[in-house]
Amino acid sequence: MGDYRHKTTGEVKSQGEWRSLNKNTSFPKVWTQATLDALQLDPVFETPQPTAGQYQIAVRNGVTQDAKGNWVQAWSVRDMFADDEDSTKAEKEAAYQATLDSAAAKSVRDQRNRLLAETDYLALTDNTLDDITKEYRQALRDITSHPNFPHLTDADWPVKQ
Repeated sequence: MGDYRHKTTGEVKSQGEWRSLNKNTSFPKVWTQATLDALQLDPVFETPQPTAGQYQIAVRNGVTQDAKGNWVQAWSVRDMFADDEDSTKAEKEAAYQATLDSAAAKSVRDQRNRLLAETDYLALTDNTLDDITKEYRQALRDITSHPNFPHLTDADWPVKQ
């Protein structure tokens, strides 16, 4: 448990912050209910972070009481982007997606290059590639024209025979 809520003021702070505010007080390593009562604190229980949609983020939004009267973390889901003077929300989302796509494309190309390098020794001039290896290497080279590129799944990759 990381946070505690003061019963009177409603302030929420970590255990370390409450210790810092009471520098001349000796605290036990593990806080018991008696310790919390003496400090007039209630524990704040962790709650699961909600699932955010595309171009959204989940952020902590204070604390709230649950149906049992316990204090728990409160969450809200917010849009990552908003309109401003310089650009629209849609333009920011498109730019962000382009960045994600670029990183995914680089990752796919790096993986393709590693897989090609694993068979490079077979393509030396004194070796003759069999048709299966030729097809595999060509499929690796063509991976950037795959319909799911750059967001490939394992099933989209050619399999080395």
